[in-house]
Amino acid sequence: MPSLFIVSGYKVFFWSNENGEPIHVHVCKGKPSPNATKIWLTKAGGCIIADNGSRIPAKELKELMDVIAAQYFLICAEWKKFFLEDTILFYC
Repeated sequence: MPSLFIVSGYKVFFWSNENGEPIHVHVCKGKPSPNATKIWLTKAGGCIIADNGSRIPAKELKELMDVIAAQYFLICAEWKKFFLEDTILFYC
């Protein structure tokens, strides 16, 4: 499970086995769990919430999404490197 960065105590990471899903990150505080919040990256360079399983409060979630969008190119590069993919599949 590659960890990308930590923002205000929230870990932003990939699961090791993403089963060919479109590019996304998981976010949670503490130990990662299957119900971690899932955020899709979009082809336009932004991100959208897939599921807020960690129940992150709206204000904190917006701040996290701003940081994730700002780190778009880093996340894409790490996704390609970790999953050994030349191209990235986007949700939208």
